[in-house]
Amino acid sequence: MVKYLLFVLGLAMLIKGGDWFVDGSVGVARRFRISELLIGATVVSIGTTLPEVMVSSIAAASGHSETAYGNAIGSVICNTALISAITVAVRPGKIGRSSFAVPVAFFFAAAAFYALVACIGGRFTRLSGVVLLCMFAAYMVYSVLSAKKQPAAEAEAASENAEKEKPLKIQLLLLVVGAALNAFGARLLVDNGTKIAQELGVPESVIALTFVALGTSLPELVTAITSLAKGHGALSLGNIVGANLFNLVLVSGLATTIRPFDVPASKLLFGMNASYVLDIPLMFVVMGLLTLPALLKGRMYRWQGITLLALYAGYLVVQFAV
Repeated sequence: MVKYLLFVLGLAMLIKGGDWFVDGSVGVARRFRISELLIGATVVSIGTTLPEVMVSSIAAASGHSETAYGNAIGSVICNTALISAITVAVRPGKIGRSSFAVPVAFFFAAAAFYALVACIGGRFTRLSGVVLLCMFAAYMVYSVLSAKKQPAAEAEAASENAEKEKPLKIQLLLLVVGAALNAFGARLLVDNGTKIAQELGVPESVIALTFVALGTSLPELVTAITSLAKGHGALSLGNIVGANLFNLVLVSGLATTIRPFDVPASKLLFGMNASYVLDIPLMFVVMGLLTLPALLKGRMYRWQGITLLALYAGYLVVQFAV
């Protein structure tokens, strides 16, 4: 039972560590009178993806390539077919196509490159990691430039909010402790997730694609539920698309730059590598199903959420039953 308890403890540390890291970094950013929109486009987006970053980076450095791979792509599938699906199924609505188009375009460009590297070479090299990180840098530059074009009232609002924030030393403490919790939690998750996979007799990638991916996606789930409760479904979807992009360009890019690895081949489906016939194709299918109606019609539909949830349920059945 110890490995299961440590696995859950690792998840809890990731969740709380990510929460404190975001709180601390947002507070420090406001101290420097940075606009709310710019904070959201940079600090918060990276903060909610920090659990995936830590897990995949530590897994790659430790030689657990299946976890490094499975956590990133599994989080994309989980974010889209479970978390965003709940948002759409409960409260479908209109979406601003102009603000949605660029992140979606960045995602599919990164996904196409990711799939080509995986399917043609069968290995994520250090060069491919550097290219993914360059895509991340390009998106961050775009986000910063877009945020700077917003009215000056944004900076004034940040200034007003800074007056209500916790003392600077508390914010710095939250920042440091949050980062430490993420690091230790990720280590517990990787080590004990590997042991659990071995005990259950399933490939390490299956645990990473399901339990680890769901655990590291909990910050996005919390954001989705909070946004729904406040009637801001579009905000949740924007966060999901941004998180999915970061999972490919930042999480995978950093992991493979630290230590290149082969595409996992421990699970077969129809006699072929499951990564090629299930994981990567499903990533494109669920993201297309989520984003294309929004881009073409400017709104989301309840049938999308229901279909995505059905796809995710089927995906879990295939992972553990086949």
